[in-house]
Amino acid sequence: MDNPKMEVSIVQLRGITKRFPGLVANDSINLEVTRGEIHAIVGENGAGKSTLMKILTGLYQPDGGEIYLNGTRVEISGPRQAIGLGIGMVHQHFMLIPRFTVLENIILGSEPARRGVLKDKEARGLVEELCRRYDFKLESQVRVWDLSVGQQQRVEILKVLYRGAEILILDEPTAVLAPQEVRELFVNLRNLKGQGKTIIFISHKLDEVLEIADRISVLRRGRMVGTVMAKETDKRQLSEMMVGRPVFLKTEKSQPRVGEERLKVKDLTVLGNLGRPAVRQVNLTILAGEIYGIAGIEGNGQSELIEALMGLRKILSGQVLIKGQLTSDKSVQEIRALGVGYVPEDRHRRGLILPMMVWENAVLGLHRLRDFSRPTGLNFKNIFAHTNRLVREFDIRLGSVDLPVRNLSGGNQQKVILAREMSRDPGLIIASQPTRGLDIGATEFVHQQLIKAREQGRAVLVVSADLEEVLSLSDRVGVIYNGEIVAEFRPEEVTPEEIGHYMLGTKSLLREGVGA
Repeated sequence: MDNPKMEVSIVQLRGITKRFPGLVANDSINLEVTRGEIHAIVGENGAGKSTLMKILTGLYQPDGGEIYLNGTRVEISGPRQAIGLGIGMVHQHFMLIPRFTVLENIILGSEPARRGVLKDKEARGLVEELCRRYDFKLESQVRVWDLSVGQQQRVEILKVLYRGAEILILDEPTAVLAPQEVRELFVNLRNLKGQGKTIIFISHKLDEVLEIADRISVLRRGRMVGTVMAKETDKRQLSEMMVGRPVFLKTEKSQPRVGEERLKVKDLTVLGNLGRPAVRQVNLTILAGEIYGIAGIEGNGQSELIEALMGLRKILSGQVLIKGQLTSDKSVQEIRALGVGYVPEDRHRRGLILPMMVWENAVLGLHRLRDFSRPTGLNFKNIFAHTNRLVREFDIRLGSVDLPVRNLSGGNQQKVILAREMSRDPGLIIASQPTRGLDIGATEFVHQQLIKAREQGRAVLVVSADLEEVLSLSDRVGVIYNGEIVAEFRPEEVTPEEIGHYMLGTKSLLREGVGA
């Protein structure tokens, strides 16, 4: 990797402090970013990364400290002023209008016009020149809904370049990309760097950070731990800087000892919200004592598949059998009674009732069991003993089980769900996006629990947009594209790049034995 040109710092943050009620999100942070470098910022959830970038883009005002751009002190009162100063942010969740064209999305709000009339030819020329200059392969007249996720991200980057950004902040830019799309993004970022742009790259994927960044700054609990040269550090050192302790980076698991069939899906077709098939003729089988992972770019039928398995979405055709029993006529409660644990992709909407106490969420769905109920009401003694045992076993960090669960961090909320579902003694665990939004420490813990469940003889289905997670956890991997399982592999048989071709639909031949 080329070293950045060490010129006058384009960004200097000095003593930046931001407080919220009961929390110091940024505690006297100093950060220096050099012109023309790719500078990564990493840290666990709650470390203060997002707050710091919101201050730099004018969304928050600091309670203390100073911001310097090109050596001049500035006060950034809002996003419009930030873009006027050459600072643009590409958010993790794209803010595009799908029915608009690439051109329309890029110029929206900054249209070249004369007397209120759009200068269409000039706008198209400006956008096409940007695409040529930075080697972004996009057609300006294509509608956004016809673009891949990676192409949509390029539109977002072009939006800030069109507005004159010299400093680009990218928030988790690879979270939903296939390996090939990550490579294309990195080519684009290096081109931008080569033309003098400065990039601040926020990510939790340390391998990618080490590949693309020149320097890496680590935040922990609102404070700056330090800044290191990417070529002089490694994943293990960065992880320890982030968490404050050694972290097990490699998922260790023994050879699977498989048993009877726990889940069988036959020719399953499920409609999506628009009335068109979102799941198409899916076949798969999961055995006791194995983890089956489903890899795919989000929006290819994963959510609808899991909802159908759990009885949350009606099956159009085909069959789902859990422990040999058909589930098409069963309620969610009846399916769970077959011994199914469920970790939903949206923990706030489907996994927890946020205003309720931790102890209430810990027995949610279990409260009718004999251990927790009496003819006159709940058995509070047993419920609190059960909840406190789960808190100890799953290392749930909290002040009291009497707190509303919404007061817990995302990682601890996920631990509450995982603990509750494991306490049901399930034979089958369905975990959808089990580490979404979790930091490296909480992710490590969740992975250990899923592997422990496998070694206890449970069948585990993991659906994740994180290909690295799927490959490290799974004994078998199915790839979903456009609602179909288009290939199945054992992780040792395939490279991430090959799986990426199936995820993108550039390969679609079913391998012999898929769903067997």
